[in-house]
Amino acid sequence: MTTLSDWLAAQPVDPKLASVVATMATASAEIADVLRLAPISGQTGLAGQTNVQGEAQKALDVISNDIVLNHIRRNPDISILVSEELDEAVHIENQGRFLVATDPLDGSSNLDVNVTVGTIFSVLDATKGLLQPGSAQLAAGYAAYGPATSLVLTFGTSTAVFTLDADGTFQLTLDNMSVAPASAEYAINTARERLWDAATRGYVAENVAGETGPAGKRHNMRWVGSMVADIHRILMRGGIFLYPLDSETTSKGGRLRLLYEANPMALVVEAAGGRSTTGRERILDLVPTGIHQRVPVILGSAEEVARVEAWYAKIPAN
Repeated sequence: MTTLSDWLAAQPVDPKLASVVATMATASAEIADVLRLAPISGQTGLAGQTNVQGEAQKALDVISNDIVLNHIRRNPDISILVSEELDEAVHIENQGRFLVATDPLDGSSNLDVNVTVGTIFSVLDATKGLLQPGSAQLAAGYAAYGPATSLVLTFGTSTAVFTLDADGTFQLTLDNMSVAPASAEYAINTARERLWDAATRGYVAENVAGETGPAGKRHNMRWVGSMVADIHRILMRGGIFLYPLDSETTSKGGRLRLLYEANPMALVVEAAGGRSTTGRERILDLVPTGIHQRVPVILGSAEEVARVEAWYAKIPAN
């Protein structure tokens, strides 16, 4: 089989950029190992502090962030780290031209019930500043820590999936991934229905109506509550993920973070033929206003995303 190292060497990209991706892969393999043994080693529960988002940090959030930072410090080609777990960007003196933005442990609230969690990351040219649109990303990816540890990568033109083997090496298992253009699965937290806007209500109502409704087919709702797990399912078999703007998140701009959640996932999905939007504009076209900016996120199978966009087009923006 093709290893990650072999695959990276064959890509038409700057070897220094490839080294950044390799660094994140190595950090992800270490995080996978820590998670596997966490219940035995006692590295579970809350860390007793909150992050810049005001969210209670799990002990493993802090550990995962430290693992990523330690690996980044050892790569002379990376000079800046933006992390969900850190208030400010970390600037590493006398290092190279790449910036990594990451959510070191996405979905950590699911850790205690052994549900798939992950690491999400984005790579940018640090010389162009912290606040760049997602279309400027040089690479992006995520690791999904489930029954197997999967690593999903893109340099913007195609998407590949790797699986961590027993020797700690990532092996290529799927190349040139393609998100199914249509699907009958959607992922949304229906407990928030009372807060949804009219466009989201309309789209979901069409799905619930099934074969007799405007969508003309029966849909199934899927929701893990871990973005990595939901997006990985969509990448593998199609579907749509929605965390739209609602009456509770409007004041914050949305729920998910643009730089290290929405942008890398949008690039991965779009490189596989899918589509991404806030409902009213393409995620990758947004110009960030802050490193922890939040946005609405809707992405997945192109036809399903287009249906949501059509609903937003019918309803005037506030």
